[in-house]
Amino acid sequence: MRRGRVAEGTPLAPPAPQTADAPASSRETAGPPGGPADLRTEFPFTLPRGYVDAGGTVHRDGVMRMATARDELLPLSDMRVRENPAYLSVVLIGRLITRLGTITAVDADIVEGLFAADLAFLQKFYEKINTDGTSLASTVCPDCRHQFDVDMGSRLGE
Repeated sequence: MRRGRVAEGTPLAPPAPQTADAPASSRETAGPPGGPADLRTEFPFTLPRGYVDAGGTVHRDGVMRMATARDELLPLSDMRVRENPAYLSVVLIGRLITRLGTITAVDADIVEGLFAADLAFLQKFYEKINTDGTSLASTVCPDCRHQFDVDMGSRLGE
């Protein structure tokens, strides 16, 4: 298969949507070095409550990267997920958070220690950055034929 070149200055992906609830700094986070400026792969966040470590320090600010296919597939072979499918979100989010406060080695054990409100926030944040913030599906009313969008919602790990 022959691949063509993309003309310089041609965007490879549409720019990330800017939302009113995201601080300006989160909209300006760049993608990987050398990649296109409009391809963002890491997104800052602030937890509503914060993770309290063993020393009592509260960590609220962090960074989550976008998920790859591998990130979504590997946790499926994890024994904790096989025994309890709801654990998928804990393992997956633990793989994707690259920094939480001063902690750079975030894993499922740290995610387990989060308050429920923080885990729920991160599940929604994961969905937002990996689906452009939308879970809308277009549909048509069978009676009047009016077209409209329905928020399908989704819960990570189900």
